[in-house]
Amino acid sequence: MRHFSSLSEAETARLFHRPPQDLGLDSDPGLLATALGATLYCPGTRPDLVKDVRKQAARGVLSMVLCLEDSIADADVPAAETNVVGALVQLERESRSGGAADLMLFVRVRTPEQLLSLAERAGTALDVLTGFVIPKFENTTGSAQRFLDALHTVNAAREAAVPGTRPLRIMPILESPLMIHAETRTHTLTGIQDVLQANRADVLAVRIGATDMSSAYGLRRSRDLTIYDVKVVSAVIGDIVNILGRPDGFIISGPVWEHYGSGERVLRSMLRSTPFAEADELGLRQRLLTANLDGLIREIELDLANGLLGKTVIHPSHVPLVHAMSVISHEAYLDALHISGAAGGGAAASPYKNKMNEMKPHQAWAASTLVRAAAFGVAAPDTTYVDLLEASMN
Repeated sequence: MRHFSSLSEAETARLFHRPPQDLGLDSDPGLLATALGATLYCPGTRPDLVKDVRKQAARGVLSMVLCLEDSIADADVPAAETNVVGALVQLERESRSGGAADLMLFVRVRTPEQLLSLAERAGTALDVLTGFVIPKFENTTGSAQRFLDALHTVNAAREAAVPGTRPLRIMPILESPLMIHAETRTHTLTGIQDVLQANRADVLAVRIGATDMSSAYGLRRSRDLTIYDVKVVSAVIGDIVNILGRPDGFIISGPVWEHYGSGERVLRSMLRSTPFAEADELGLRQRLLTANLDGLIREIELDLANGLLGKTVIHPSHVPLVHAMSVISHEAYLDALHISGAAGGGAAASPYKNKMNEMKPHQAWAASTLVRAAAFGVAAPDTTYVDLLEASMN
């Protein structure tokens, strides 16, 4: 699997200085976590999950979640479980005949007991999964460790049956009220940090549940605003990055953008027209504005500025935007090479001669930038996100 794999060789050569590299489920976990990109959620009640998975993989989705939690009603859980297990079995059957879907696939479960039950019912069909998404993750009540214990039980059984089997991993979602409220936040986040570090090999990435965070205050952001405009929620995100997102920490994914249709605007768009005019793509800009996707673009940019990588999405139209804006610019790539090659310290003008590179302070940034370059590629010198959007949305 590879980002932008739908582009022709000629398009790839034109748009990329260094194309994204090929990935497999046995690739380095840090690279896989970086490459998650737009993680598309799909309710477990969908009537043809296998068709959905294959369709989205073909459209460029590299990570997808079959959801058994908040996206389905409580009364529908048994039917959704059966539906998900059936989809995994069918996907495994097809993969054994050479038709594997090229993406990272997860199941979001409700409880440790459901994880164990689902694993038992799916059997060897778990081979098509990358892992599980764990909701409302916190360890004050011990629930986080119970989820991890369930994962260890499943992985031990898989290893006993077939030695050397690839282990499944988790992506915890941080959305518990104990972590959201100011008086319990630091203690709860510290407990989450402790349990995640103690089980680091089991954790692929950390996700942020901004919908539950907003719900804790009775809020919901409009399509005119980003999550960073909702101050009580952005404060929680800042604390999550502070504790879990340090250079020796975890990849943290950006929160969901829940809007996918047009609607009345209150605020003026901040999507500049110049990049679109220079690329002769003003029509693309108008389509983005009509669909209210300019807010999503701004939020992705703010995610990256705040140390978040990738994003939870609920509509396929969001995927190209997340991926186009995850590509490393040629300028940033040369900066990262410049800095990583001078670990002894010092400062010098950047290769583009427009900023100062400080070799020691920027080492962690350079290292993470080079991993992202491997996952999403490096744009050619004259390629902008508009060019990447135009190629991937057509």
